Amino acid sequence: MASPGNLATRVLAAVVLAPAVLAAIYFGGWIFAAALAVAGFIGLHEWFSLVGVKGRDRLQIAGQLCLAAVVAVVYLVGLAEALILLGLWTTAVLALAMAAGHRHFLLVGLGIPYVGVPLVLMIWLREQPDDGWGLVMWLFLVVWATDIGGYFAGRAIGGPKLAPRISPKKTWAGLGGAAAAAAVTGAVTAYYLGYPAPTLALAAGLGGLLAVVAQLGDLLESALKRRFNAKDSGALIPGHGGILDRIDGLLAAAPAMAILYFVFNGSVWS
Repeated sequence: MASPGNLATRVLAAVVLAPAVLAAIYFGGWIFAAALAVAGFIGLHEWFSLVGVKGRDRLQIAGQLCLAAVVAVVYLVGLAEALILLGLWTTAVLALAMAAGHRHFLLVGLGIPYVGVPLVLMIWLREQPDDGWGLVMWLFLVVWATDIGGYFAGRAIGGPKLAPRISPKKTWAGLGGAAAAAAVTGAVTAYYLGYPAPTLALAAGLGGLLAVVAQLGDLLESALKRRFNAKDSGALIPGHGGILDRIDGLLAAAPAMAILYFVFNGSVWS
């Protein structure tokens, strides 16, 4: 179990940040897009720092310009155009990294879609005319429940490790707790959003599914940090680490949520 002091720091940071995030989701529009752009700027900076791109390198500048451009395009024009731009810009940054002889040029290029695609999809989801704010609110609450459930279940129960070579502290019990917390949160949130009873069971199932996806996202970032011998992606948030340490699960869950919504064309919530 985490020390009382560290746990208190984590809780205090969450209490300060959570209302601001929820407010941005509620108001949507340019406020939500700008909030995601700021998080993306910081997250991409952390990614580049992890893989060895330091300071105001032209790769950093090109990557952050890309994020600004795709956020503006998805908000003002559309999803397809933003994803096309993101793909072209990623290719350009990858070419720059190769030309500069960067040792980890593939990881440099990967950082842009890793951060950019989920941000673009979350803005797209929030802009859905009928239930955009509810979809994104549900997504964030489910991912937060995943983190909380996994944290406490893993430390209270312990047991076999989930992926000891990647993240030694994660356990199968933690994954079970994460899925259970996400399922309950998914159903309760759907209830308060006014969805009918048949949808509540579906929301619970989807919550549990997204918890697994979010945990995979957490493991992916843990693998990157282990590859470069880093404990955290940064030190911006007291008790939590960097932005990427807080949104790694969200970056994995957001595309899964968008795919589900796109495939079912909204009927998943009807």
